[in-house]
Amino acid sequence: MSTTVETASVAARTAPAAVIVAIDGPSGTGKSSTSKAVAAQLGLSYLDTGAQYRAITWWMLNNGIDVQDAMEVATAAAKPVIVSGTDPAAPTITVDGEDASGPIRTQEVTSKVSAVSAVPEVRTRITELQRTIAATAERGIVVEGRDIGTTVLPDADLKIFLTASPEARAARRSGEVKGSDLAATKEALIKRDAADSGRKTSPLAKADDAVEVDTTELTLQQVIECVVTLVEEKQAVQ
Repeated sequence: MSTTVETASVAARTAPAAVIVAIDGPSGTGKSSTSKAVAAQLGLSYLDTGAQYRAITWWMLNNGIDVQDAMEVATAAAKPVIVSGTDPAAPTITVDGEDASGPIRTQEVTSKVSAVSAVPEVRTRITELQRTIAATAERGIVVEGRDIGTTVLPDADLKIFLTASPEARAARRSGEVKGSDLAATKEALIKRDAADSGRKTSPLAKADDAVEVDTTELTLQQVIECVVTLVEEKQAVQ
């Protein structure tokens, strides 16, 4: 039995797909599109950690929690049941059994998620969930967020930090939301950056051993190809 277990363990370690990839960066750098495409191309699972923070924020708003009251948010943090599907072709997220993939993308949630995600009890709850999902991804996984390489998965096999100019990021976001104002979008992104980078618990930051990729002048396909190459290089030496 021992030999069988050891053999299985070695096989798991040497399987080409068994790699944990952390992709961090601010909004509008192409994290989600890149992460999903890379995971799909390489046969890995995919996790959008930002969706989990949006989900818990949406639950708070729906249940009358004052999201500006950190103590009230902390007390409620353990209540919702959040389940994330990790298929890059069709990622899902439910809260208490209800599909939340659409509702979590509203402007109301977007404007409140930074406040909720800054509460330590919320980050502890969601971080534990993220680590469990990553640990059980047999084929490997691409995890995208803002503190994956620094806090959630500091031992990830590969860490990538995507960046882009505020102008490029605002243009991309405006293109995603019909009728949005470019200047207002840029201002909102900069405000979100400040909130995420300045929070005391798990701020947005580039890990010391992360590979930085500036996507300002790159097409999405170029970014995807760049990241796929980095992952394949890491898989080759695993």
